[in-house]
Amino acid sequence: MSSQLSAPSDQALEYDDAPVAAADSGRVALGRRTIGLWLLITGLVGAVASFLLLHERVQLWQDPNHTTACDINPWVSCGQVMGSWQASTFGFPNIFIGVVGFPVLVAVAVSILAAARFPRWYWLGLQAGAIFAFGFCIWLWANAVYVIGVLCPYCMVVWAAVIPFFVATTARNIIHGVIPASAGVKRIASEWWWVAVVVIYLLVFASILVQFSYAFTG
Repeated sequence: MSSQLSAPSDQALEYDDAPVAAADSGRVALGRRTIGLWLLITGLVGAVASFLLLHERVQLWQDPNHTTACDINPWVSCGQVMGSWQASTFGFPNIFIGVVGFPVLVAVAVSILAAARFPRWYWLGLQAGAIFAFGFCIWLWANAVYVIGVLCPYCMVVWAAVIPFFVATTARNIIHGVIPASAGVKRIASEWWWVAVVVIYLLVFASILVQFSYAFTG
């Protein structure tokens, strides 16, 4: 088993499903098709949410009194979140990052599903993008929940897309040796990556439920 989980040569680990597919039949592995589908789904979901946000942002530019489609109550309002400085963290609307980034992710996913071969540096670049996206979403989540005190539904859809993108990409790169790791860590990444996605979802949901309990109780 350890020989199956050890990192193959650079020429093989970048594209071969064999080191993972040959593992125990009960294992949830991240081969080419699996990671490609996960990236495609998360990319499409994130892109749709980002373009919906862009549409609402354009409407607000044209009419400052515009009521966005997700302005539901004082605690759930895209318009209020868009009016905060956190919505333009780098000097331009954060929306543009998603509008550009998610279609690129879709293109990467389609290339993976088409059996395109990528060098190790390409996967490391994708990993860097996943880390940035996940870290930025953590920061946005903390500000929305604990600082601004208002939730943006479209933004939460983006968070929901980024979480599996980050976890699946990281697990895939560990399993295939792009990120150096022991056989034990590779086994954990192969078997439990989806559990990490569920746990993160539950933690985000719990934080919102606790912080906005007043909105639900009265």
